[in-house]
Amino acid sequence: MSDFIEKEFKDHSIVLKKTIKSVIPSIEAAAGLIIDSMRSNGKLIIFGNGGSAADSQHMASEFTGRFLKKRDGLPALALTTDSSAITAIANDFGFDNIFSRQIEAIASPKDTVLGISTSGKSLNVLNAFKKSKEMGCNIISLTGNNGGKMRDTVDVNINVSSEDTPRIQEIHILIIHILCGLCEDNL
Repeated sequence: MSDFIEKEFKDHSIVLKKTIKSVIPSIEAAAGLIIDSMRSNGKLIIFGNGGSAADSQHMASEFTGRFLKKRDGLPALALTTDSSAITAIANDFGFDNIFSRQIEAIASPKDTVLGISTSGKSLNVLNAFKKSKEMGCNIISLTGNNGGKMRDTVDVNINVSSEDTPRIQEIHILIIHILCGLCEDNL
């Protein structure tokens, strides 16, 4: 067991070292979009599937509650929390539209959307990006692998240089915390 545990830590460290320098400019750019959006009375709308759905909820709670500082709540929501909306939309319009339909209903051009996908290929996230672009929103993707189709369809892609889903997810949560800290410091 100890060999497995040690290997997991080493693998995490390798991906982290490989990712650090490549993501700094995109994290700064993403934080800038979120900050500008919120200064203009916009909100952050976050979504993803599976573990990325959980990360979306985690990020939204850090904004609406607090990250490190006592402050007013910041406007953010995860599209993954309303099971009635998700199941109704999936039933009536298909699972590929669970996020785009919600974007259509609640987003405005002042908003920033952040879609999370370890593969960069999730069709329901891509469809939400398409709808977000039509509505004039800022679009950020948090991806793994090589960014998939998402890297070319967004304003800012933050990509973790790995094909290992657990490692990608681990670095995603670190990036989310960095974004929360940057936004909290500047808002």
